[in-house]
Amino acid sequence: MQLFKNKEEAYDWCVSEGNILTEQEVSKERISTNLLIAAEDLQSAKDAVQKKRWNSAYKLHYDVLHQLAEAYLLLSKVKSRNHHCLFTYLCVKYPELELDWGFLEKVRIKRNGINYYGTLIQQKDWKDVELQFTLYIKLLMEKIETAVIV
Repeated sequence: MQLFKNKEEAYDWCVSEGNILTEQEVSKERISTNLLIAAEDLQSAKDAVQKKRWNSAYKLHYDVLHQLAEAYLLLSKVKSRNHHCLFTYLCVKYPELELDWGFLEKVRIKRNGINYYGTLIQQKDWKDVELQFTLYIKLLMEKIETAVIV
């Protein structure tokens, strides 16, 4: 995957490559299921933090963020072929959320390092992202819960 100067350049690439898809139908049940899985994973993530298992804490928080981003886009019947385009679409199309694309890219790349290249997460790595993970997860959960209830 190439590196992009900014989210707009990345978005243009995602669209031109066909990585943003429109879903025909999306049930609230599917979105609710994503929310449930995210909540369960979040509990496991918190347990990993308590036990100072930084790799697990990082990956699980990332997975929760990914699940919530996917659910949020499904509210608009949009799906992405990959995590990069998922987060890029979220940042470009929903600027009111005030999500930092640079942060999302950083954690995506770090998570790929853990999963595919044997990168280890240290406590400092976790502390550098903990607050932003927490804020973004809380924000997306609240937005999705509100939309599903309505």
